[in-house]
Amino acid sequence: MIDYVDHMLLRHPSPHDALHAHAPARDEVVDQLADLTHLFKSRLRQAVQQKGGSLAPMEAKALMFFARHPGSTASDLVEHSGRDKAQVTRLVQLLVDRDLLQREPDPNDRRQQRLTPTAQGTALQRVLHRHRQRLGQSMVRGLGADEIDQLSTLLQRLRDNLAPPDEA
Repeated sequence: MIDYVDHMLLRHPSPHDALHAHAPARDEVVDQLADLTHLFKSRLRQAVQQKGGSLAPMEAKALMFFARHPGSTASDLVEHSGRDKAQVTRLVQLLVDRDLLQREPDPNDRRQQRLTPTAQGTALQRVLHRHRQRLGQSMVRGLGADEIDQLSTLLQRLRDNLAPPDEA
């Protein structure tokens, strides 16, 4: 009887088994994405440290956001990043204290503070941007334009799969 059961399990996989056939490959992709993200952030952090800065990844992202969107508010960063308001408030204050961001009152709404990079913040953002571009070029070295387009499409699909329903 045991031989018969073993035979049935080995020769006739259930539909349930097919659903899990690619689990190791999916796990490997997740591990590869995590490793790539860690490596990218690490290299970016090294570049900032070489230039005398010491920004954490989220601090660098915030600085880059305000460099791309000068005059935005902390609420704009909350909406863009998905981080909670208290965390963004602390982050903005840290960047202001380091003289990387400056606050300007909103002429139309006294409750709002517009944020723009200082000269020091702009200089550091440029270093980050250049190094980020170089890292990006290194990452896709050897890939053709079609492969880069395909990779971009796949990565966007992965992001969409993880985005909250109202963002997708």
